[in-house]
Amino acid sequence: MLWFGTRDAGSLIGDDQAAVSPADRGFTVGEGVFETLVVRHGRPFALERHLERLLNSAAILRLPAPDPAVVRSAAAAVLDTASGTVLERARLRITYTAGDPQGLPTLMVTCMAFQELPDRTTAITVPWVRNERSGIAGAKSTSYAENAVALAKARGAHATEAILANTVDQLCEGTTSNVFVVIDGLALTPALASGCLPGVTRQLVIEWFRADEATLPYDILHTADEIFLTSSTRGIQPVVRLDDRVLDVGPVTARLRGEFLELAADNVNP
Repeated sequence: MLWFGTRDAGSLIGDDQAAVSPADRGFTVGEGVFETLVVRHGRPFALERHLERLLNSAAILRLPAPDPAVVRSAAAAVLDTASGTVLERARLRITYTAGDPQGLPTLMVTCMAFQELPDRTTAITVPWVRNERSGIAGAKSTSYAENAVALAKARGAHATEAILANTVDQLCEGTTSNVFVVIDGLALTPALASGCLPGVTRQLVIEWFRADEATLPYDILHTADEIFLTSSTRGIQPVVRLDDRVLDVGPVTARLRGEFLELAADNVNP
């Protein structure tokens, strides 16, 4: 089941009933935003933080603000109808688009079963860059073609992620993740001024473990002691191969990963 409607009202419908107007600007020009949450045992993790970012993304794209109460109700309705198997581990997606130019924005909430990701991963660097001066920098936009191209290149190299620089050759982010490096025992991540997305998991790592934001050169990836990725679905995921470079799961990454899993289990809405 999915929840489908406008920012103000809607209802649960079956997958076979889902229909987006061919004039919906989310479909025609990618004028939309979204959030992906992990659901464990029927509880969506960090829902309020994701709603805050959804509102911020909508504001960046100059979309009418979604009603958080409607989104909460939609998410609860979808989770209430999902099967027990799905709810053990699930991915909840909230999509909000500009809608038909003559009508209201479109809101869609879906829930699908989710397999836990491996406890380590591989990544590549790519020649393309993130534009830190973009008009939609910081928004989690449905305009995802650049990410899809980079991610396809990563998969072609038997990796799960591509890590990008920005236009001034600073470390920025992955296509679907934020990136951290460990230097002399300190966990560092690019500042938001780099153009990276303000990831929910990224922010929790900063708050819970006092990781630092910094301006980092892209080539720090070649010398960092440890590298790990963060996202809602990855949590904290160590990188054990970057291009041709093999890395160990270092002590800092291992400790943060373990502590993050414990804290996340105890704080469903941190």
